Amino acid sequence: MTTKKMELAAGAKAGLGVLGLVQAAFAFLAFWDLAHRGADEVRGPKAVWIPAILVNWIGPASYFLFGIRR
Repeated sequence: MTTKKMELAAGAKAGLGVLGLVQAAFAFLAFWDLAHRGADEVRGPKAVWIPAILVNWIGPASYFLFGIRR
């Protein structure tokens, strides 16, 4: 049985790299915001948001949409 190796085009690799950087920046901003906010400004315990933010895209988006008291 042979396996076919699939390779991505250069543009696709670059696009995935950019998406990875954007996701990492999004998570960094969520962690930075969480660290600089008081506990009274965050919904739920701050310690619960740390692992939640680690879930790609969904975690940081959830923090910014639902975790910050307005």
